[in-house]
Amino acid sequence: MRSVQALGAVVLSLLTSCGLADAAEKQGGILRMYHRDSPGSASIHEEATYSVNIPFMPVFNNLVIYKQDVAQNSMDSIVPELAESWAWSSDNKTLSFRLRQGVKWHDGVPFTSADVKCTFDMLMGKSPQKFRKNPRRSWYDQVVDVTTSGDFEVAFNLRRPQPALLALLASGYTPVYPCHVSPADMRTHPIGTGPFEFVEFKANESIKLTRNPDYWKKGLPHLDGIEFTIIPNRSTAILAFVAGQFDMTFPTEVTIPLLRDVKAQAPNAVCVVAPTNVSTNIIVNSTSPPFDNADIRRALALALDRQAFISILFEGEADIGGTMLPPPGGIWGMPKEMLQTIPGYGPDIDANREQARKLMRAAGYGPDKHLAVKVSTRNIPVYREPAVILVDQLKSIYVDGELDVVETANWFSKVARKDYALGLNLTGNAVDDPDQSFYENYSCKSERNYTNYCNPGIEKLFDRQSEETDIAKRKQLVFEIDKKLQEDVARPIIFYSREGSCWQPYVKGVTIMVNSSYNGYRYEDLWLDK
Repeated sequence: MRSVQALGAVVLSLLTSCGLADAAEKQGGILRMYHRDSPGSASIHEEATYSVNIPFMPVFNNLVIYKQDVAQNSMDSIVPELAESWAWSSDNKTLSFRLRQGVKWHDGVPFTSADVKCTFDMLMGKSPQKFRKNPRRSWYDQVVDVTTSGDFEVAFNLRRPQPALLALLASGYTPVYPCHVSPADMRTHPIGTGPFEFVEFKANESIKLTRNPDYWKKGLPHLDGIEFTIIPNRSTAILAFVAGQFDMTFPTEVTIPLLRDVKAQAPNAVCVVAPTNVSTNIIVNSTSPPFDNADIRRALALALDRQAFISILFEGEADIGGTMLPPPGGIWGMPKEMLQTIPGYGPDIDANREQARKLMRAAGYGPDKHLAVKVSTRNIPVYREPAVILVDQLKSIYVDGELDVVETANWFSKVARKDYALGLNLTGNAVDDPDQSFYENYSCKSERNYTNYCNPGIEKLFDRQSEETDIAKRKQLVFEIDKKLQEDVARPIIFYSREGSCWQPYVKGVTIMVNSSYNGYRYEDLWLDK
């Protein structure tokens, strides 16, 4: 097993193991992967899970994208895609793009600026056609409108400066959709401009893509296609990988214990462990009694033994942080010394839990009167396993939890409509940038604000940090906001996982992103040396 403790080690490991210095790439072959579960649909814009990005990001292109062979996403690693270039106006309130010409959708229709406008009008809720779900609408709250000038120029006009808009547009969650295909059709048969074309999606069975022979990047992709076999049981999937049935595991889904099994049974397999920018957290419906009592919510946070989660699930290889991914993988995470000043983050677990029990007793609970509650979670291992530990830890503060598992197709709709009381959730941050995390997860009107947390004063700070162009000043504001969110028990963060990805030694050109696993899956540069 290859354990990565620092960003430099991640990059070195990837450059060495991925064969970037190997001979010329070979054309052909089908990349075989297993998939962890059955996505709710094929529409990236309507879903809120990595399970959709992995198989369907290769169908699309963005205006801009994070460079696919640079492991840590940053503003410096953003490169053009459907846009050839971009520029900010002198007042930093207009972001203009010159678009690539000669690009066609998979059905042969030419790509134009109208497609860009249609996509973002739908995301902003301004078009006649509507998305059924729109989990990232808050990303574009500062966009007044999107305007076109001819077929190959488009501009985003903002209410105020927002430098991070470019980072949001580079996310794996920001593909451009075709104007001539309805949102309903995109759920079942997506049409893109990307390196691979959609073939079929059989729910609970498989997803198949084929090479786009007319891809605008000449010579790419190298693969003839990609086939995903849906196997929800991780142990079964790993055994199949070890037996050679798959070329690659589902990315960043192999646990530390399972990695040991892989390396023991398939010693030639290439395995990399990296931060994922996915936090495991508690979501509490703050409008559902008794959790409308802030002291009960605080008690839940104080009951957490974060290190126990990490020891049990990751053999010590995970990270404790706040809303933003902790360093070195993350750019915006609070320093450790600041984190430990927040109630519940200190090392004295017994003292934290005694304080929690006092809050519970004051709320009317105690040894003779426990709080019975269903703990909702998604029915895949990365959710279920920590949820079991959470239920056990809450017993220490008079809370009797009963696990309520929910299938992926229903999970995000359930929590978005606040149809739960207490839950164990994973929040995948599509971009390592505060604008994405703060507005999407904590702004009062966001569809992904699952806990009903609403603090207008904090939202004003969101805007202040968003406008700030001085990185050092912005970081201090971000630290202040993050600390306040944890103190408010807005969405108690338990840990950030480090997960493994493995592939057979003949798979070349793989890069695993270390601060946003959502942004690195075009597969256009992968090739099979066999």
